Amino acid sequence: MISILTAVMILGVTLMTPAAFSADNQEEQNKKSVLEFYEKAINQKDFEAASKYLGPRYTQHNPNAADGATGLQAFLQFLRERYPNSHSDIKRVFADGDYVILHVHAIREVGTRGNAIVDIFRLENSRIVEHWDVNQEIPEKSANTNGMF
Repeated sequence: MISILTAVMILGVTLMTPAAFSADNQEEQNKKSVLEFYEKAINQKDFEAASKYLGPRYTQHNPNAADGATGLQAFLQFLRERYPNSHSDIKRVFADGDYVILHVHAIREVGTRGNAIVDIFRLENSRIVEHWDVNQEIPEKSANTNGMF
């Protein structure tokens, strides 16, 4: 006789089809691509290095940023000129199929509280093709002690 734990483990392995393994691998690859892109683009402000993670099109949903690779290039130029010491610290990363979501603490100017940002990326073939974000200033005082991260 096998134990209940062993039976559950066998059932779990049986249910993990090659497609499930493949989906998990794709989500991990998507997370890796977005994390590398974010480091190159936002922290290093290096468009050339970041652009290799973009797909054939790049749809931007932030109303303050232009569409396409040229829109990203202009935004990174703005960061280099206006906020050369800005840095974003990724607190959490989630993947759901072709979507990768980042929970980010962004500090544009050293010594400030910064902003809490949620960035959402959609990928096709491990390349970023779409982006949304929501951005909230970190207040001096909070109505609770939970923190934003």
